[in-house]
Amino acid sequence: MTSPRVVAVRTQRVRVPLHTPFVTALRRTEFAETVVATVEDSDGCVGWGEAPQVWKVTGDSLAGSSAALEGPIADALIGAAADLSSARLIQGAVVGNRSAKMAADIALHDLVARRAGVSMADHLAGGPDGPTHLTTDMTLSVGTPTELAEAAAARARDGFTTLKIKVGTDAAGDAERVLAVREAAPGCVLRLDANTGWRADEAVAVLRTLADQDVELEFVEQPVARRDLEGMAYVRRHQPYRILADESVFDLEDLVDVIRAGAADAINVKLAKCGGITPAIELLEVAKRHGLGRLVGCMMESHLGIGAAAALVAATGIPGEQDLDAGWWAKSSPYAGGITYDGPCIDFPHANGLGIEGVLP
Repeated sequence: MTSPRVVAVRTQRVRVPLHTPFVTALRRTEFAETVVATVEDSDGCVGWGEAPQVWKVTGDSLAGSSAALEGPIADALIGAAADLSSARLIQGAVVGNRSAKMAADIALHDLVARRAGVSMADHLAGGPDGPTHLTTDMTLSVGTPTELAEAAAARARDGFTTLKIKVGTDAAGDAERVLAVREAAPGCVLRLDANTGWRADEAVAVLRTLADQDVELEFVEQPVARRDLEGMAYVRRHQPYRILADESVFDLEDLVDVIRAGAADAINVKLAKCGGITPAIELLEVAKRHGLGRLVGCMMESHLGIGAAAALVAATGIPGEQDLDAGWWAKSSPYAGGITYDGPCIDFPHANGLGIEGVLP
């Protein structure tokens, strides 16, 4: 019997309205915009993936991802085996364009899982009986102390027990913002994310102020600029909280640099930064080997990409609440099938692969 081959790579653009604007130190958006990609094999089986537009972090756009998927990535995949041996072709097809690679890599994994008749989580774990759901933190967008306190109280009422506070736009007022959230949601675990917004000295000053107020933080994410590993190592040494590298770690080379610099205690792995599930697995394994904590996060993307990231968490058994709340911000899922949100719980579909059956009209 002839093994199935890839016969088509197709794309379409999807714009998902958010119910609340999402604001960080880097950007403000009212939509999640993404390129949905499908990879079809010679037996008619189709896998789904997505390439989110993230101008301010990865530089990837809808136009660029569409061009990469329809051009060099399709050229590399069409005619190739419809199995994971072709994942390396995706990564080598084009320089950069990590969102496009993410879409194709997820779609290939989804295709393989569907052909095997198993969920994406079971496919990645190599066996059945994985978890049926996992929990995520909730991001609090940049805002005034009053706005953040109101949002924190509301999310605590929704059942979220871990809150990630976006800071970094105003170092002088950031400590006040964190204190307001602590008062409004005293039972919640707190995380901070500066999204590269502080200088090293500002970060140390803010974090020491919080420590003096006995504020407990699980970690502080990306306090300084992406390439300022010396500054991030300085922050790590001069205040008491754990440092999580996000924008500083796109690929394996970045991770090695962070490890050598002693710049972080943990890393946030995102499929759109590294180029999909295949490179994400490698990053997570290397980080674990070197004693770094691991978190799986997301960009402002749709339920499709979140479903793939959540399946990766389920398969690898990473402990703790992950950073996969992007789909919660959507007014509704743009897909038939796929994951669903119930407060902080992300529920996996009872279906093969990611369970996506189509884009809703």
